[in-house]
Amino acid sequence: MSVKETLKKFIPEKLLLTRALIIYRHRVKTVLKNRRREAYKTSEFPKGVNLIGPLKAQMGLGQSCRLLANAIKASGTDYTFQNFDLIGNVQNGDTSFDSEFSKDTPYGINIIHMEPTELMLRCTEFDENLWYKRYNIAFWLWELEEFPNEWVPSIDLVDEIWTPSEFTSESIRKVTDKPVITIPYNVTAETDPKYDRKFFNLPEDKFLFLVMFDANSTMMRKNPFGAIEAYKKAFGPDDDSVGLVIKTNNAEEKKLAPVKKLFEGYRNVYYITDILEKKAVNSLIKDVDVFVSLHRAEGFGLVMAEAMLNGTVCIATNWSSNTEFMNKDVACMVDYGFITLEKDMSPYRKGAKWADANTDEAAGYMKKLHDDKDYYENLSAKAKDYIEKKLSMESVTALLNKRLKEINES
Repeated sequence: MSVKETLKKFIPEKLLLTRALIIYRHRVKTVLKNRRREAYKTSEFPKGVNLIGPLKAQMGLGQSCRLLANAIKASGTDYTFQNFDLIGNVQNGDTSFDSEFSKDTPYGINIIHMEPTELMLRCTEFDENLWYKRYNIAFWLWELEEFPNEWVPSIDLVDEIWTPSEFTSESIRKVTDKPVITIPYNVTAETDPKYDRKFFNLPEDKFLFLVMFDANSTMMRKNPFGAIEAYKKAFGPDDDSVGLVIKTNNAEEKKLAPVKKLFEGYRNVYYITDILEKKAVNSLIKDVDVFVSLHRAEGFGLVMAEAMLNGTVCIATNWSSNTEFMNKDVACMVDYGFITLEKDMSPYRKGAKWADANTDEAAGYMKKLHDDKDYYENLSAKAKDYIEKKLSMESVTALLNKRLKEINES
């Protein structure tokens, strides 16, 4: 698909002939021309990387960028960090890296942590010299086995792609001969004891399950309704020994109404709708007993990894990227079938397939974790130990440094 065809998908037809868009399309071509004009020359730049991405975004994409930034810092390579605020209904308030932001991009390798569509539409906002003689790496996430056709033209803007999982890497390798490298996250999940159950108005005496989703972007993929169905199969409305916590972002009352309707007659359902700082979110995950993710698909599954790191047992769909750091020895892995999308649910297209977790099996795990303390504590300890080793900073930085060395020596 051409750049022109891609633009038509995201910009109304009536705007396609405006002067602004003509200028924009010309600048995209200029970016491509500059990028292709001369290959990366290591001799012209000091060794290091410029990371450009949504370092302030308070959402999964921002956390992904911050984890990559931490790995770059720990790798020992020289670096600059340049924040790029996301547009739309996104909170850009994280301050973790504010003191390290730079407007300079002195190094020859750029790592651009930006979704393919946004990269295509906003690449012209970068200084044109950023592309000239540089080696450009895109860091992308994707959740399904087939990479979207409309994203493929974005590959022309970069020299290679990094992803956090082999599941995602394999999806992209189907549509390009350029290098696609898997660099997983080193997961951290710092908590603060002030964010205890009392802080969140949660009961101290109940066994709590947690479901999380963003009503703006991930509700259908995160599939909270599957977790809700499983919970209702496992526990009745009058069971006061348990409770379900539903943490949402961007959930207006009308978006929560279908969820609340499912719990008519249930007493122990708790809704948390505030945007929380990351340490508070981590603490909430640690405060509960079980995190439930009957997702349709994951590009990594960061919250599950964070839960495991804090000893919170996970019930999770046994499909997509999360299976690269989870198994039945350290989590409750739920079997699934596949369902086909009958209509577009942007960015997921009609005809694509994703998982449909078995809610009966999930309900069985819920009851077993609630009833069998030894089973719960064994899984909790194993999960924490496994994730610390599997996604250690040492292993992640070794992969990152190996690839940067290969680029600089090629």
